Amino acid sequence: MKEINIRDLKENAIKMISDDWALLTAGNENGFNTMTVSWGGIGELWGKDIAFVFVRPQRYTRKFIDREEKMTLSFFGGEYKKEMGFCGKNSGRNFDKMKETGLSPVFADGTVYIEEAKHVLVLKKLAVTEMTPDIFIDKTIDGDCYPGKDYHIVYICEIVKTLEK
Repeated sequence: MKEINIRDLKENAIKMISDDWALLTAGNENGFNTMTVSWGGIGELWGKDIAFVFVRPQRYTRKFIDREEKMTLSFFGGEYKKEMGFCGKNSGRNFDKMKETGLSPVFADGTVYIEEAKHVLVLKKLAVTEMTPDIFIDKTIDGDCYPGKDYHIVYICEIVKTLEK
């Protein structure tokens, strides 16, 4: 993979995240986990290029995200949907996701990403906040998206490196 400037990325960020999905991965050689994400965004905040991701509190990956300074988003350009589906539906508490999917971890830059990805964003946490029901102006969101009341944790991260195949 080669390093590029995030501002030179030719892909549509909304399509990359919402339609093609990504794997959010955190940890190190001693332990890591990955999960599928389809909510989030890329932009600028506080004078930095940022990505923001949403993680439900019960997700196993959360403990790795909270423990580490960095995490990654690995994008596959619409490929590997079966593997990403597995990573989204099954917990790393119960499965070795790399073994089950055949995906390969790469440990670099103080974090871990997925080798098969077409694009990788290396992220450094800047801020974290927990969503609560009182923030919703559109009150239908609470019932429609949170029937289990498991409100997302929002991680706002600086994009410190962008890799492209």
